[in-house]
Amino acid sequence: MALLVGALFFSGLGEAAAKVEEAHPLSAADRKDLSRIQDYMNRITTLQSTFLQASSNGGYAEGTLYLSRPGKMRIEYDPPAQFLIVADGTWLIYHDKELEQMTHLPLGSTPAAIIVDEKMSLFGDDPKVTRIERGPGVIAVTLVSNDDEGSITLVFGDRPLVLKKWIVIDAQGVRTSVSLLSSQIGVALDDKLFKVKLLQQKTDP
Repeated sequence: MALLVGALFFSGLGEAAAKVEEAHPLSAADRKDLSRIQDYMNRITTLQSTFLQASSNGGYAEGTLYLSRPGKMRIEYDPPAQFLIVADGTWLIYHDKELEQMTHLPLGSTPAAIIVDEKMSLFGDDPKVTRIERGPGVIAVTLVSNDDEGSITLVFGDRPLVLKKWIVIDAQGVRTSVSLLSSQIGVALDDKLFKVKLLQQKTDP
């Protein structure tokens, strides 16, 4: 589960991650770019994409992501991984199929809320923009939420603007990136994707 904790929105990333990121005053260019990014993100209602997940401790996984805003996301990992993560609008649910265990966390207390919220605001205090970085054809925005002490960096291809990946650094300093491949925006998604069948409790014979 450690690989998932670092990459896919579980709360409690820790003070070590938060202390790395301190807010800096926004320039006029920063505000202009943030407005473009905010408008782009707020136009997204649904998204489907394959993804590659890699971490600095050597972890690696692939799968498919489904996003339906507001509040819903499904992350299916390809075999041999036996994990499923679903945000159903209220809870973030982690399902370990191999161990037949489920973990429920309030969605609003995780970094996932930044992505699945109906509207993203980049000019408030929650989430707060702490850093903007630019490179050839790339712009990255680091965000910190008041409800979670960690940070998440959204990386966009520029001109045209498109979400390419997000990066999380956990309390142990492990850096995990989730790169989106062949994203499709505005696709029809079955609402059943965002429902999880509860596991039946096992009873002793």
